[in-house]
Amino acid sequence: MMKHKIAPSLLAANFLALGDAVEMINKSDADWMHLDVMDGVFVPNISFGFPVIEAVARVCKKPLDVHLMIVEPQKFISQVRDCGTYMMSVHYEACLHLHSTIQSIKKAGMKAGVVLNPHTPVEVLEDILCDLDMVLLMSVNPGFGGQAFIPQTLNKLSRLRAMIDRKQAATLIEIDGGINLQVAKDLLLHGADVLVVGSFVFGAAEPSKIIRELKNLLP
Repeated sequence: MMKHKIAPSLLAANFLALGDAVEMINKSDADWMHLDVMDGVFVPNISFGFPVIEAVARVCKKPLDVHLMIVEPQKFISQVRDCGTYMMSVHYEACLHLHSTIQSIKKAGMKAGVVLNPHTPVEVLEDILCDLDMVLLMSVNPGFGGQAFIPQTLNKLSRLRAMIDRKQAATLIEIDGGINLQVAKDLLLHGADVLVVGSFVFGAAEPSKIIRELKNLLP
């Protein structure tokens, strides 16, 4: 069984000291760096765009996990790739032609992920699951950090895990929102592969210690 991955979310870092945050992640046990791009249209918030991602990419030693919370994400595939992105994830709810968008992401040389909002059932991915490198389940409503974990996510995660196993797909499951040590353990026991952690890491006195604890939760 593959060891689970930890992807700290830069959205929760101190924006006046992003360089320090990236350096901490570089030296930590984190596997990926999670970057949330928000446009104020698809979600009620605006975060950061390509200049920030490019600057982070120049110094980050971890693979970039870029989550586009924007309308028409297919228009930005080449820009996301040019930032050196490893995994590009788009929202099911934002893509009219999801299969085409996924194929374009892969053709650009990146791994392709699809994100589901809390209200979207996993069953909508039945016919595309085997084309996906990852499914990201939002365990809070997208747009703002620091929200409480939605418990129903565990049931949703179990259904997705069963679907992936039934199809014998290699698709990873990532969870984003409201994660602490207890929630993380529950998620891993229900079949999660990647945990996105923001406030719990960057709000800690010793962020790298929290990352290590999250990484070593299960034997």
